[in-house]
Amino acid sequence: MRYNLLDNQRDAIILLARILLMVLFIITGWAKMLHFDGTVAYMTSLGAPVPMVAAAISVIMEFFVGIMLTIGFFTRPLALLYALFVLGTALLGHQYWTMVDPDRTANMINFYKNISIIGGLLLLAVTGPGKYSVDGR
Repeated sequence: MRYNLLDNQRDAIILLARILLMVLFIITGWAKMLHFDGTVAYMTSLGAPVPMVAAAISVIMEFFVGIMLTIGFFTRPLALLYALFVLGTALLGHQYWTMVDPDRTANMINFYKNISIIGGLLLLAVTGPGKYSVDGR
């Protein structure tokens, strides 16, 4: 039997991972909620279908579902739903293939950051929230 130093800290590391995955989304979701008219205008500029609904979904997912994932509530299904949301935001909001530099480079980086975040969310869906969570109680 092999002993891994991180085994003792598994649940604490999963908690830290949940926090780190969601901190950006919670911050931006809060800002979108406070400046909802600007969020609707931004969704309109992206060509989002029904910009007001898209803005509301963005706020709900980023802020409220972000908090739910941070505290580990319905973690597995919400992590999968969030992965789809992040994929949608990558495809809608970071269409680098239609741009020229410097916008192309900035949006390419953000697109692939979203893809990387999806990887973390899928891992969270598989591992679950750990014991330091609402689900773990």
